Amino acid sequence: MRDILSDHQMVALIGLFGGILLGLAARLGRFCTLGAIEDALYGGSMVRMRMWGVAIGFAILGSFTLIGTGYLDGASSYYLSIRWMPMASVIGGLVFGYGMALSGNCGYGAVARLGGGDLRSFVIVLVMGVSTYVVLSGPLAPMRNAVFPQIDVTSTDIPPGIAHHLAKLTGISVPLIGGTMGAAILLGSLLSKDIWDKPAQVVWAFVVGFAIVSGWAGTAWVAESGFEALPIVSHSFAAPMGESILWFMTGSVRPLSFAVGSVAGIWVGAFVGSMIKGHFRWEACEDPRELKRQIFGAGLMGAGAVLALGCSVGQGLSAFSVLALSAPVTFLAIFAGAAIGLHQLIVGFQPAE
Repeated sequence: MRDILSDHQMVALIGLFGGILLGLAARLGRFCTLGAIEDALYGGSMVRMRMWGVAIGFAILGSFTLIGTGYLDGASSYYLSIRWMPMASVIGGLVFGYGMALSGNCGYGAVARLGGGDLRSFVIVLVMGVSTYVVLSGPLAPMRNAVFPQIDVTSTDIPPGIAHHLAKLTGISVPLIGGTMGAAILLGSLLSKDIWDKPAQVVWAFVVGFAIVSGWAGTAWVAESGFEALPIVSHSFAAPMGESILWFMTGSVRPLSFAVGSVAGIWVGAFVGSMIKGHFRWEACEDPRELKRQIFGAGLMGAGAVLALGCSVGQGLSAFSVLALSAPVTFLAIFAGAAIGLHQLIVGFQPAE
């Protein structure tokens, strides 16, 4: 296959594979960031939040197994190669979470809903993708870079990872620390009768974790065996949506990438999942006020994800899988921002007493 496909095409296929798994998990396993937060705050259920814990724990175990075998250099990943900016994680996470509540989806969820025929999500995808690039490399990039400059980690720095810092303090190996923490998160998430009442959702949580690990493993393999200087990455859905939009407009002069394959895979997996469940149907927005809120929220998500160096999947799963210092802080900030947005929407719709 390597004789037929270029390195760019290979990483796109790897992204497509993991994206399909994530799309299926969204439609068949109801794996959703905002849904998990809503259930925890207002639905009286922690099942979907525990699904996140299972996915994170399994992804950490898988990633640090790769690191321990020398197959993956965790320090070369994007999340461990940029110096951590705590304020960027907090502010970006809050902005992203608030925008997610207004839009009713994160980027991952929007692409998954689009696969089910929801045309409102198409607007969210477009606006979020454009907003990301406006802040990442467009008119607002100089301001963003002045306030939150992204500084590369040097060879003398400790990579901004929890396991790496603990290894420096204790002398225990990075893979052992990471694997132990992953196992603890996984077991802690599984120690609940409620989650075992829905075993299928447990399986889909493992599938999500596997999709994240497959991204690291696949791109590491191509980087090691290929000829192109391609980055080692896993799934995220902020800048990749903008990159996908650019590719569809200029694909004749722009090579394929993991990001394009990943976004396309989400759509394909979600479409297949919605057809299996019989849930596919075309939907449009009939309320201009709702559409305005969703567009504004999508714009906030794009900007927030750039500041935080990742979205709910990028930081909440991929960065978490290598135990980046930014991951738990950003994830909590996204939760807090979403909680504020949900409270505002729910209170706003309550009749005055």
